Order: sequence, then structure tokens, then C-alpha cells
Amino acid sequence: MIQRLLKTTALGLTLAGLAAPAFAQDAPPPKAERGDTTTLSDLVVTAQRREEAAQDVAVALTVLKGDDLADRGVVNVNQLQYAVPGLEAVPAFGGGQPQFRLRGVGFDDYASNNTSTVGVYVNEVAYPFPVQTQGVIFDIGRVEVLRGPQGTLYGRNTTGGAINFITNRPTSTFTAGATLEAGSNDQVKAEAYVSGPLADTLRFRLSGITQQGGAWQSNRTTGESIGDKDRSAIRGLLQWDITPKVDLTIDAHWSQDQSDGAGLYLFAPLAFAPPTIPADASPSKTGWGGSTTFTGFTGIGTTDKPFKDNTAKGIDITLNADLGFATLTSITAFEKFDRREFNDWDASARAFAGTYFDTDAKVFSQELRLASAPSDGPTDWVIGAYYSKEDLDEEFASDFFESLLFDTDTLYKQHVRSGSVFGQIGYRITPTVRLVGGLRYESEKRGLDNFITQGVFAPGGAGIGFIPPSDVSKTNNEWSGKLGIEWRPNDDTLVYATISRGIKSGGFTAYNTPDVTLLHPIAPEKLLAYELGFKTDFAGDTVRLNGAVFYYDYKDQQVQSAIYTAFGPIGNIVNADAHIWGAEAELQWKPTRELQINQSLSYKTGEFDDFVDLDIAASILAGHAVFKQRAGENEGFPAWSYIGDVSYIWDLGGYDLEAETNYAFHDKAKPVLLGPTYNVDSYWLANANLTLTPHDGPWSVSLWGRNILDEKYDLTRNFFLPGISIAAPGEPATWGIRVGVKY
Repeated sequence: MIQRLLKTTALGLTLAGLAAPAFAQDAPPPKAERGDTTTLSDLVVTAQRREEAAQDVAVALTVLKGDDLADRGVVNVNQLQYAVPGLEAVPAFGGGQPQFRLRGVGFDDYASNNTSTVGVYVNEVAYPFPVQTQGVIFDIGRVEVLRGPQGTLYGRNTTGGAINFITNRPTSTFTAGATLEAGSNDQVKAEAYVSGPLADTLRFRLSGITQQGGAWQSNRTTGESIGDKDRSAIRGLLQWDITPKVDLTIDAHWSQDQSDGAGLYLFAPLAFAPPTIPADASPSKTGWGGSTTFTGFTGIGTTDKPFKDNTAKGIDITLNADLGFATLTSITAFEKFDRREFNDWDASARAFAGTYFDTDAKVFSQELRLASAPSDGPTDWVIGAYYSKEDLDEEFASDFFESLLFDTDTLYKQHVRSGSVFGQIGYRITPTVRLVGGLRYESEKRGLDNFITQGVFAPGGAGIGFIPPSDVSKTNNEWSGKLGIEWRPNDDTLVYATISRGIKSGGFTAYNTPDVTLLHPIAPEKLLAYELGFKTDFAGDTVRLNGAVFYYDYKDQQVQSAIYTAFGPIGNIVNADAHIWGAEAELQWKPTRELQINQSLSYKTGEFDDFVDLDIAASILAGHAVFKQRAGENEGFPAWSYIGDVSYIWDLGGYDLEAETNYAFHDKAKPVLLGPTYNVDSYWLANANLTLTPHDGPWSVSLWGRNILDEKYDLTRNFFLPGISIAAPGEPATWGIRVGVKY
């Protein structure tokens, strides 16, 4: 690891070496549009529901601007894992269901119905179903990633943390811009916006994006390509200053994803049934296919390639009213997500393990929040209430016709009603010491209605229920909260210590199952977090160093396990107890006006304290369920992550030329349930950008490279049925050009 660390860091620091002649010359004067570029910028965030500098927030926090996302090629929330320390975002089986993990707190689940440990918000609106988060990211002002439990300031409660996307807002003067990007494998991305006033008190912003092409895999037998993207989205914002103290913002958005599905590859021979299919020599090779029985009740042809056909649309209305002593905020939102997704989880033309999701999700939410006005007094506070109504109607079908001699079709509806009240207060007991306390109470009722799994045994045949239609529900009432102390020994240093308790909603295992016992409710998980951190700027505000250490006491952690049935092991989510601890550090250094270096390092590890798990291998050999106690075993999530970027700007006499490289290391993952065969090796990724911009012109031209070292890596390894070893590969090196214009 150390050699690769030095090698990849040297790739970025080479930029500084190339600039050495410039150091001997007088530095060019700072340009007005850049501001004071001799010191590190102090980004303003709203992580604690009020505007303040990120360095003044006593929370482990990573902030990325929209330009940072563009440099890293981030167009999907999953790709943030290469920009945020301690974050992993793995697509389940390579499909459209993300599995987020932050500081080791995560949840492995390929079904759609359960909430994530990491909350994802867009313009303060929560997306409770993880699959909702997979839309394309565009026109982003900044993203704020908070690590640790969040609940005393946010509408939804989480154990791992929160990811907040804040889009660019309407402007008071007319502006417009467009970006066109073309790259390897015929990939094209176009993005545009227009913004400005409609009247003295009325402003608008309209933005959109489309992303096409990029297929880099092919069918090992037919040569047909797979991996093309076909994503489009549009967002309209209308901001109305009703009075000098009251404003209203309407955010309407729509997106569609008709991309190819993931192409998985066989990293071991497929010998489930003869003839054996050899392991793929290259991750660029894959396969797909299905049975006529599956076609009969899904309409998916036997040679149709994996696909997505997802549509999201929503509207939210935010009202802010300045009451003098406080600001009242109301956020009313409705989101609708329709998912049609076909995956081939045996990566072959055989009908061993194909899956199809037909999901309709609707979410209504209402948040009311009252935040104290900024003042010189010792006290600040926020109180709020939140209500959400979630309705999910899902069909999950699996094509096992050549493996188990039948197909399965699971249908159910899920209804969730959640209400909470929350608040946080800060009190400055001395000019340098501040105490913080927060509390939250949440009541949630979650239920599955008419859950049924049926088998289809012949083309055109009727489904035969394995279990009778079943209803199950669970009501949970939970308290959570936060206590903290902040100390400012000087204007440039913040030291903080917190104890916080976070809750993740309970849920249900909603997989194909012939066993009604799988429908038992899963208890909410509870995380008691202890954290000590610091933030400091020094050397004339040219160096910034932030760090934290943490210990988590994890009760009723929701863990992927299995039960053993007549058809073999079937996934089942259970509760376990564990503990996690770790540390992280982030460094920003601006040694000259032209050069900036950012580095971050994260370490985390965790062990189970009590986890009774199915021993899959022993159960298959014995022909019945064999359990083992995993207390003392490592949780298996990646321990180390290292992230960095280096940029240098040359003044070319009327033009700026910026060279930038960013890179990330992800450590090995060792999934406990699956065993060492399915470990995911560690890997490095490095990107590079070279951008030319005129001092006074509206355009820019960039040459970019992604995964420029052409690292071969897997996002995940798994099996849907034992004996079918599949992996979702990461994309190889790609290169391209980006042209932008802004007025």
C-alpha cells in the first residue's frame, strides 16, 4: 500500500515540480473573480440548518463544490466514495440498489423496501428509499457529507450520516451556461442552465442534463455491446420574494434512466449445470439470457439484455418567513419513483439467476422548522417536526428455470407512516466554550400488505403460492439525542466532543421466499456514538487540518444473513450487536497562490459482539441449517481509505491553465456472510484534468482522464445462488474533452 500511495501521490505532486520555474518569478496579481487566492477559501454551509463557515461546524464534515464533482467525474451519488473519507457506496449485485456505508455503518440489502443508514437529501428533501438516489447529479452548488448520527436537526433519523446536495439557486441577474463533454466508448454528456429575474421579486432557474453512450463490455458469445447510458433530467426552480421577510421556492424536477443494466462477469467457472462455462479472462466480457417461462409473466425476451427503465418526478415547496426572533421554514415535498429493472445475475445465456424489479414508490413529506435568528447572545436553537407517508408497490421476479426448475414472483405493498419532533440548543457558557444538547422522538408504523411468493413451473403457467398472502406490521417509538461541548482556544481552532444516539428504522426481509418466518419484523438499529474532533487553520490560513476519532456502540445492527430451506440458503436480514472505532484526518494546503494540495486518510474497524449467523457452506454440506456465533469476528468492511487531489494554475498571459489530478485508495472488503472467495481486493483510482480558461472570456476547455492508470477492480463480488460466482467490474481508463461556456 505504501508504495502505491507514494507512486500515486507523486503523480499529483509532479504538477508542482513542473511549475518550479514559476516559483522564481513574481507571482501574478490575484484576479478579482478569484478573490483572495493566497489563502484557503472558507465555504459557507447549512449543515446545522443555518449559514455558517464549514470550519465553525462541530461535526466531521466534507464539503465539495460543483466544480469538484465535475473534476472527479461525479454524476451519481455512488461516485462520492472516491471523494469522501470513510464512505463506501456499493451497487448490490452491480444493480440499481445502492448499499451505503459511512464510517463502517452500513446496510447490505438488494431489496427496495428498507431505509439506508446514510440519509440522502436534495435541497433538504429526504429520499428514504435508497434506489431513489440513483438519478443523475447535475447543476450542483455544493454537497455536504456529515459523518455520524444525524437526527436532532434533520427530518429523518440516521445512524451513519447524511449526504446533502444543494443545487444552484435562481440568480437576480440573467445568466446562462452550457457544457458539452465527449469521451471514450462514444460517451457524450451535455448540461445547460438558464437563470435570471422574471420580475423584481420573482426569479427562475431551468437546468437539464443528458448522458449517452459509454458501453465498454460485450456479450462473450454474440459480441453485442452493453453498458450504454441513456439518462436525462431537468429541474426548474422558481423563487418568489413575497415580502422582504417572506420567500417561497418551488422546485419541480423530472428524470429518466433507460440505460443498459450492469454487465457482470464470471470470476470462477460456472458449473451449476453442464456444460461448464469457463471463468471470464477479462471483466469486459459478460452474458445474459432467460427462459420462456420468465418471458410469460414479465414480458422480457429470452435474449433481451439487462436494462433500466426508471422515471422519477417530484415537486417541493419551501417557505421561509423571518419572524424577527426566529426563521420559520416549511418544506412540503412529493416524490414519485417508477423502477423497471432487469438484471442477469448468472452472467450467462442460461436461465439460472435473472431478476426483474417492477417498483412504484411514492413519498410525501412535510417538515416544519423554527430556527433562532442570528444574534450576539449566548443561545441559539432549532426546533422542528417531520411527517412522512411512504407507499411502495413492488414485484420482484426471479428466473431460476434452469437451476431450480421454476421461476418465482414476489408481490407486496409496503406502507410507512412516520412522525417526529426534534430540536437542538446551543449555549455559550464562556466566550470560548459552548454546550450543545439535542433531542428527538420518533414514532413509525411500517407494514407489509398481501405479501406473497409464488412459483411458476411452466411457460404460461399460473403462479402457485409457496406461502399464503400475508400481512405483517410493526410500530416503533424511539428516542435519540445529542450532547456536545465545543472549545475555541483561538479564532482558528475548534475542538469538540460529542455523544449522540442515532436510530435507523426497522423493516422486513422482502425477498423471494417459501418460508413465512422470513417476514418477521427487523428491529430498529441503535447507534451510540462517541466522538472527539478538531478543526484548525494555521500558517496564515494556508494550511487546514481537521481530524476526529470515534467509537460506536452498535445495538441491533441490521445484518444480511440467511435461512436454510428446501431450496437452499435464502437471504434474511437479522439483528446483531457490534462495535466500531476509527479515526480520520483531512489536510488542505495552499503553499502558493497557484498550488493547492488536499489529502484525507480514514481508518475504521469493527467487530461483532453477538451475531448468530447461518453457516452457508456447512449447511449445504449437511443438508440442513447450521448456525455459528460470529462474536469477535471482524465486520469485514474496508479498513483504510485515502483520498487526495493536487492542482496548479499557470498564468499564460491572458489565460489560466490548470492541471489537476485526484486519486483514491479503497481497502479490501471481506463480506462475512459470503466468505473469502468473495473478498473484493483493494484498488487505486486516479483521474486527471487539464483546463484552459481566458481571464476575461466566458469559455473553458478541459481534457480529462478517468482511471488513468487503467486499474482493474471490482465494485462487488457475490452469488445469487451458490455456485454462481459473479462480479460487478469497475470501468477501465477513459479519456475525453469538455467544453463549457457561461454568460
